[in-house]
Amino acid sequence: MPRRRSRELSVNHERWLVSYADFITLLFAFFVVMYSISQVNESKYRVLSSTLTDAFDSRSHAKRADGKFEGEALVPPIPSSPVGDHKGNLDLLEQAFKAEFAGLIDDQLMQVSSNEMWLQVELRDSILFSSGSAEVSDTAREIFTRVAEIIADVDNPVQIEGFTDNVPIQTSRYPSNWELSSARAAAIVKWLIDAGVGPSRLAAVGYGKYQPVASNDSADGRAQNRRVAIMIARDHRVRPQAAAPEASAGAQTTATRSSAGSADIKPVELNGGELLYSSDPDLPRTNGTP
Repeated sequence: MPRRRSRELSVNHERWLVSYADFITLLFAFFVVMYSISQVNESKYRVLSSTLTDAFDSRSHAKRADGKFEGEALVPPIPSSPVGDHKGNLDLLEQAFKAEFAGLIDDQLMQVSSNEMWLQVELRDSILFSSGSAEVSDTAREIFTRVAEIIADVDNPVQIEGFTDNVPIQTSRYPSNWELSSARAAAIVKWLIDAGVGPSRLAAVGYGKYQPVASNDSADGRAQNRRVAIMIARDHRVRPQAAAPEASAGAQTTATRSSAGSADIKPVELNGGELLYSSDPDLPRTNGTP
């Protein structure tokens, strides 16, 4: 019986190259994906995010005409500061205004800016009032209703400021631009109160023509000067308190009299050599006096 020859089994010692090549390919793909993620196009990302939200949100068929959902808050809630005084963070308030009024900002009808002490929201008065009038327009009512919703849950002081151009006005109701600018600021304050903002937080100020931001020599400059500003303060400034009811009239008079000899009143020398008597000589002066 012939003897069967044993077959030699060949061993491929290079099979590891297949796995290695697969690993290198996957690693290359991984780095390509990581690089593409690091180069985010913000506008495309927002479009993608909005598309996915509309696709998966069951409320997408219940949108209102303004693009918001029924029952949805106009702006995200503004967290209060950790000290518990319900002061809104100015940065978060600024973000809320910019998100809520992006259309007005894009149309250059509103400007939002801030520093460490104030958040300033400026609006062209052409969308708020008729010429020579302090009657709040329908557009203004809508805008300030939405403003009230943003600031309702914080207690930052809010000052409404009215400004005009230098074109004179002389009517029985508004003898000058002082009265007109003040009346417009007061009208907005009243609307905010009706919308639920606490009256003790609000103030109305009229500057007339005396705080221009552009030259009044052109129509465009005058349009820029006719404006209303919402000034939101970071916190309350300490103000003198009213005298107690039981205090005598004589004591009140003595306490409030502004005289050079009063122990609470100190003279401050101004740049021109004049003396200003003030109970707070450390306040900054607009003329540069320390």
